[in-house]
Amino acid sequence: MATLLSVNSYFYRRDGSETLFIHHNRLFENGGWQVIPFCMHHPNNPDSPWSKHFVTEIEFGSTYSTWEKVIRVPKVIYSIEARRKLTALIKRVRPDVAHCHSIYHHLSPSILGVLKTYDIPTVMTLHDLKIICPAYHMFNRNGICEKCKGGNIHNVLINRCIKDSLSLSGVVMIESLLHNILGSYLNNIDFFISPCQFYIEKFVCWGWERSKFIHIPNFVDTNSFQPHFNPGKSFIYFGRLSPEKGLLTLIKAAAIAKVPLRLAGDGPQLAQLREEAHATGANVTFLGHLAGNTLQAEIQSARVSVLPSEWYENAPMSILESFALGKPVIGADIGGIPELIMHESTGWTFKSCSVDQLAALMRSVADMPDSTISEMGRAARQSVESEFSAVQYKERITQLYASLGVIL
Repeated sequence: MATLLSVNSYFYRRDGSETLFIHHNRLFENGGWQVIPFCMHHPNNPDSPWSKHFVTEIEFGSTYSTWEKVIRVPKVIYSIEARRKLTALIKRVRPDVAHCHSIYHHLSPSILGVLKTYDIPTVMTLHDLKIICPAYHMFNRNGICEKCKGGNIHNVLINRCIKDSLSLSGVVMIESLLHNILGSYLNNIDFFISPCQFYIEKFVCWGWERSKFIHIPNFVDTNSFQPHFNPGKSFIYFGRLSPEKGLLTLIKAAAIAKVPLRLAGDGPQLAQLREEAHATGANVTFLGHLAGNTLQAEIQSARVSVLPSEWYENAPMSILESFALGKPVIGADIGGIPELIMHESTGWTFKSCSVDQLAALMRSVADMPDSTISEMGRAARQSVESEFSAVQYKERITQLYASLGVIL
């Protein structure tokens, strides 16, 4: 039985990256692997026999005392605690391979050197652009931003890219500079897994060697999603309510198209979105955070899903989950989104940030015969079953592990 060390900051379903992390672990556990998580303590974590090895919680949004801030800042940059606890865990159970997901500020890239010291083959899934953009998204208040290209990381401080905070942006700038100097990623990661081709091209454009990357799409377990092909009337967005998601554009477009819109999720932009809905007269229902069967029921009852992103989106799980539930998707033509949506087959794409294009498309979709929407929903479900299945994902990941000498 092979042993997988699965590394991610959060141990509960918080975002798309955590969704893949959790499903990845479950997939390999069901395949007979021993899966050992290494994460951060958090009140939302489920119980785990390995939690005593988890590191102290760090939450940028939390209200810490001055002393609590003092002791946490160094950990963001280089975590001695995470290195110590990971070392103890490796000595307890020697893993055959390590798979890192989102580790950054909470565990810190300092742990990668520990894996290298113990000669543990290590891969990392790229859920965002953090390694080359300290602010994760290549997006700021003015839209897409690539000012840090060429090592100009000081721009994260100049533009206050982290929560518009000078101090937090300074800490993250120092963290990024240090790990670039140490080569924490380049020297200690054997392969980077990119769920979309777009990210590979972006890294190569920024000077990285193409040979370090492998494209393995995300997956969904279709057995957990019951498709519903009869289209409703409303358009649905589900996910984080934050500026890079293009939700102001979506609300304006919904108002022009005069179609009902439902937003499932929470986030820092909620109040602004409510104000925009009121100002434009858009028919928007704010559902709050939904999960599990409740969320699935909302998606099943919708006409289509919409993802109007304005940042370099990776390979959104929301698209694959919508497909699995039999719903076509309207998506912005940015990042990896066009790689998932077959225009006018499993959904539609529009020019990112264009209110007029999105409004026209939403109006067109609202006026389409239900039979057309239903047919596209079936094509969407078929695309997940044929291209983004758990079986295919596991085969691709297993082959990668084997190429690193892991005996299966």
